[in-house]
Amino acid sequence: MFHLKPKALVNRPPTPDVLENPPEREPTLQELINVKLIESGEKERLMELLRERLVECGWKDEMKALCRAFVKKKGKNNVTVDDLVHVITPKGRASIPDSIKAELLQRIRTFLVSLSL
Repeated sequence: MFHLKPKALVNRPPTPDVLENPPEREPTLQELINVKLIESGEKERLMELLRERLVECGWKDEMKALCRAFVKKKGKNNVTVDDLVHVITPKGRASIPDSIKAELLQRIRTFLVSLSL
């Protein structure tokens, strides 16, 4: 039988107990913006605008076709939702038209200016 050295013999400072003294940290700018977007209802409006634009440009139908092709190739009993998400997400993100991204970014900028952030 072998014996392990006790951890106390390892030359390192003790690990602080995170649960006893959680570090106080300031929220990031991104977190603050997200809170403001949610509280104002602007986030939901932006999500709805995104949905509309993606339908208008045919992106949603394109993603549906990619999903169907993947399921057909693998067999419907051999595909999970996680498989679809893993395969389709990178393609979906890469195929969002730049014009839609620019429109959403402009809407977010306008929102931030209205908050004077």
